[in-house]
Amino acid sequence: MKHSDTIRLLERLIAIPSPSRDEGRTADLLFDYLQEKQIGEVHRDRNNVWVASRDFNEQRPTLLLNSHHDTVRPSASYTRNPYKPTREDGRIYGLGSNDAGASLVSLVATFCRLAAEPTGCNLVLALSAEEEVTGENGIRHLLPQLPRIDMAIVGEPTKMQVALGERGLVVLDGVAQGVSGHAARGEGVNALYRAIDDIQRIRSFVFPRTSALLGPIKVTTTQIQAGSQHNVVPDECRFVVDVRTTDAYTNEETVALLQSAVTNSTLTPRSTRIHASAIEESHPLVVAARSIGLETFVSPTTSDMSQMAFPSIKIGPGDSARSHTADEWVGEDEIRLGIETYTKLIRTVGGLSLRTTQ
Repeated sequence: MKHSDTIRLLERLIAIPSPSRDEGRTADLLFDYLQEKQIGEVHRDRNNVWVASRDFNEQRPTLLLNSHHDTVRPSASYTRNPYKPTREDGRIYGLGSNDAGASLVSLVATFCRLAAEPTGCNLVLALSAEEEVTGENGIRHLLPQLPRIDMAIVGEPTKMQVALGERGLVVLDGVAQGVSGHAARGEGVNALYRAIDDIQRIRSFVFPRTSALLGPIKVTTTQIQAGSQHNVVPDECRFVVDVRTTDAYTNEETVALLQSAVTNSTLTPRSTRIHASAIEESHPLVVAARSIGLETFVSPTTSDMSQMAFPSIKIGPGDSARSHTADEWVGEDEIRLGIETYTKLIRTVGGLSLRTTQ
């Protein structure tokens, strides 16, 4: 693929609205585009599109190249048409340009470049849906349809630094029950006080294990609601706890430990499917990244890595600070650097994998 071809693909994606759960038209575009490239048999499952390298060999490890083509909805503070791609001063403006269109088109270009090259590992390119909402029909639905995956590169805007891990997320709805009564007579059992006691227990709770990469689990109470009027003792208090989990415990274990720490409240997780991700320092992906001079970090944001049970890293052109902001943009040079870095990284990983399997 020529660089101009890659930029044009990004512009075509920007021009098609693709909010999460409504990505059918960008899936059509990507399916047809990959078909035209004749780089392998292209598959579509719902709004997910994927293709494997032609020389796929089950005796070799398989590297997944994944990014998403859904976007958030444009904010009200946009000063530009979010669906009109515009080039100015080396930048490409438009919704999804940075998150994660630049990563997606860079991975497409890289796959096209390497599809017929013996890299030492199989390549699977998966362009998935519903990432922004961790939806049922995105990567979580797609992974069982793919060949066995051994490791993954997830394309997200990281300034081409390598995220070795990211915390998971569990949101807990807490409920403390009491008995209503007249505030003036001191009647009843105040559910608000009972909830506050448990919130303090949650705040001071120390998990016995700490992740070597991700550090301690972060627990923050963010909302509280109780009472109907000033002179009635509340008989129920509801609160919300934001839990940023690590690989030291499963999400289910984390919830159970916090539930055991409280005495008055019931804690109910909204979901436990956004898992923490952490990769070993000795993994070929990490060794390869560092050998070509890439910086590493722990990501503060979640991605589709949370749905992957195999080792993965997150890296891509653009800057996470621009994601979900008005007048989103990405630099053309960032995309060029993304393709070159992805290519070098994959070739290096393939060389390490080839030596390992010989």
